[in-house]
Amino acid sequence: MKKEIIRLTNISRHYKVGTELVKALDGIDLTIHQNEYVALMGPSGSGKSTLMNILGCLDTPTSGEYFLNGQNVSHMDDSRLAEVRNKEIGFIFQTFNLLPRSTALENVMLPLVYAGYGKTKRIEMAEKGLENVQLSDRMEHKPNELSGGQRQRVAIARALVNNPSIILADEPTGNLDTKTSIEIMGLLEQIHKEGNTIIVVTHEEDIALHAHRIVRMRDGKIESDKINKDIAYV
Repeated sequence: MKKEIIRLTNISRHYKVGTELVKALDGIDLTIHQNEYVALMGPSGSGKSTLMNILGCLDTPTSGEYFLNGQNVSHMDDSRLAEVRNKEIGFIFQTFNLLPRSTALENVMLPLVYAGYGKTKRIEMAEKGLENVQLSDRMEHKPNELSGGQRQRVAIARALVNNPSIILADEPTGNLDTKTSIEIMGLLEQIHKEGNTIIVVTHEEDIALHAHRIVRMRDGKIESDKINKDIAYV
């Protein structure tokens, strides 16, 4: 049995909007093991973005327990959550979230600064990360000198550089054309084959179908959680 990376037990997240109580998440139970490739799907208002924020330690639940790699992160303060995020989670965003005045190499090095690595080691690790996404020849380029696909590759290299427990990809192809989207999804598949745990948050069916397991949400609850039978487990 593979190691349990994520366990959510009865997770709820409620917001006050005026006098109304909005139940963005309502009693979520979810377990994800090492090297799973999971798509998290749902229409607008389903709760998938709120769940992604909790999985990514960007928010804490109103109630329930969240264990990430054996640590209970449900009730941590902001500074502890920031430490966990940097160590355990690699983020890939739809909008890339690269620093515009920094080179590709500097962008990839950023998580390593917070992790406390020395400069020589940071450069070595970031160079290796960019080589792994076929961007050795673009290390000194700034984001505005790169194509959309190249920017997303930089973001993927940055997400992987700390060797995190999970890769959390939020609509990773949302700003890309079809050809580039296929290339990026192929890269995520390769990253999964190398042993990484990947969670992709998407509303696009064709993107979700790359995953080995599809979790569908509606009205703050998990509507279904099924193995993608069209993909054989490696």
